Amino acid sequence: MSTTENSLPLNWKKPDELLRLQRLKQKKKQLAARISHNRNNNEVKTNVETDKAALLEAKIVQKRKNPFAKSVENAKKYKTDIGADGDDFLVKAENAPTTVEKEAIVRETPTRPPPAKLVLQPFDPKAFSELLRKSTSTQSAADDEDVNLDDQKITKHLPMDWSLKTRVRFFCRNELPSTQLKTSQLASGLTSFVRCINTQTEGKGLDLSPATRFNQATYYWQHPHIPWMTLFPRNSRENTGITLGEKERHALSEDWNYSFKGLFQLLRARQCAYFYLCGNTFTVLFRAAGVGGRAEMHAFMSPTTHGLRQSLRQEGIEFSMPLKKEKTSSQLKPDSSDSTQLETEIKKEEGSCNADSEEEEEEEEWLERLEVDVKEIRKIQSAHERKLKSQEMSEDFSDNSLMLIEGAECQGFFSFLLNAKSTIGTVGRLAGVPPTLLAPIAFPKATMQHLNTRSSKVRMDGIDYYSIEVKGVILPSFLPYTCHLLGETKETFSATLASSVNTLAFSKATQKLLQNHNEPCSRDEKCADDEAASQVFGQENLSDCGLGTCVVESMCQTGQQSVALLERVCYDKEHGYAWS
Repeated sequence: MSTTENSLPLNWKKPDELLRLQRLKQKKKQLAARISHNRNNNEVKTNVETDKAALLEAKIVQKRKNPFAKSVENAKKYKTDIGADGDDFLVKAENAPTTVEKEAIVRETPTRPPPAKLVLQPFDPKAFSELLRKSTSTQSAADDEDVNLDDQKITKHLPMDWSLKTRVRFFCRNELPSTQLKTSQLASGLTSFVRCINTQTEGKGLDLSPATRFNQATYYWQHPHIPWMTLFPRNSRENTGITLGEKERHALSEDWNYSFKGLFQLLRARQCAYFYLCGNTFTVLFRAAGVGGRAEMHAFMSPTTHGLRQSLRQEGIEFSMPLKKEKTSSQLKPDSSDSTQLETEIKKEEGSCNADSEEEEEEEEWLERLEVDVKEIRKIQSAHERKLKSQEMSEDFSDNSLMLIEGAECQGFFSFLLNAKSTIGTVGRLAGVPPTLLAPIAFPKATMQHLNTRSSKVRMDGIDYYSIEVKGVILPSFLPYTCHLLGETKETFSATLASSVNTLAFSKATQKLLQNHNEPCSRDEKCADDEAASQVFGQENLSDCGLGTCVVESMCQTGQQSVALLERVCYDKEHGYAWS
């Protein structure tokens, strides 16, 4: 053993020492790598610092460009008379202070143009009518050629529009009534509307500010009211997927019958000036006596069909169709120069109708003499009846199919609507839901509704305008009241309106009836006096209808331009109203 131990070399190391040496080598390598990495970082930092310093120097030398400044090329160049020596300039400024304005002044270019000044332009009827003509270019080119700008009528009163509106927007350069109401304004507006207080003559103890009076005009009454259904317009897409059970339909029908009866009695007693009945396929406008120049209570229904008119004839209800186009309407136009020609043409027309009926009888007798079979004669007669029926049905579902029922016939028409099965639709989106009743005053089982209002400030053509937008079911009494309210404090304002297409025929029919009524009275002073007396009589009879005096005056007007379809309205305090 001793010989073997002595034979081992002396440089051999034990495992512990070997491991210790390996650890020392690893530490040396890590230390060397760390030292080299620090040297490289120091070199990079010095390079980066030199680069940053160069960039800063370049930025200092080059002036920063203002991104909002105008282009220097288009900017105005100011004259500079500065001398080479700055001291001489200061001496000159001290000795001649009055000439400083002439010297050069370094001005900074503005970042935005100055605001435009509000300048009130003079009212120009021709320019306004031309503007309206451009904005409402819905007619054909032939119709546009017939319109003359000089024929634009401007009156002190606003025409009445009997079509239902869905949106109205007012514009004014002055501030409009606020839609953000205080507690007293909201309470006074509600009280005035519910109690039908005329704020022009009454209203002691109430807030009578313009905001309160405007808020009073934004309410109306409706039945039925189902929150999850849109009952006007009836064809709204939001009513999909809604079904009613038999129990709900029966309850709605009973409430509607009671409500309709009460509202009709208010109309007969002239406690309600008008109301609307909006069904799925038709709309009815009931108006009290004295409204629109009619001496008796009357109703318009539009659109209608051949089947509906036939059922009314079977019930013995008489009606007329004022908008129906006659075949010989071009021949029956009155001529102011020759009134006898009209009589002769009417007699010729009546004679031709009688001749046609006699010819039909002669044709039947002639066919019988020829021993034509009775079945063939019936076929010929049925073909003739089909032609007449197709001619009558050609105007169904149009404005020309409007019906007018007035006087005692209104009672029968009311009973027909109350009992007819077709009044309440059984199919469609609103199956089982009764027609919507809309009125400006309270009636049995009605719900008070509110129009949506939103005020804003817009800028058009460099001029700031205040605006109020109104959305919802806008009744005809809203526009005369609000225009009268704004006309009390504003010099000028304008309004744009959107109408419900199904109710345009009501204004057309009223306009035509007034034209036919005024034609024989155009040159008779006595007839004009009678017309004014009847208008005053109608206003007095409707004094308790719950509407303002200005609204009742607009509804009872019978003169020229008293009814019109309104899309845009402009008001000027000196000239009055212009519209399209």
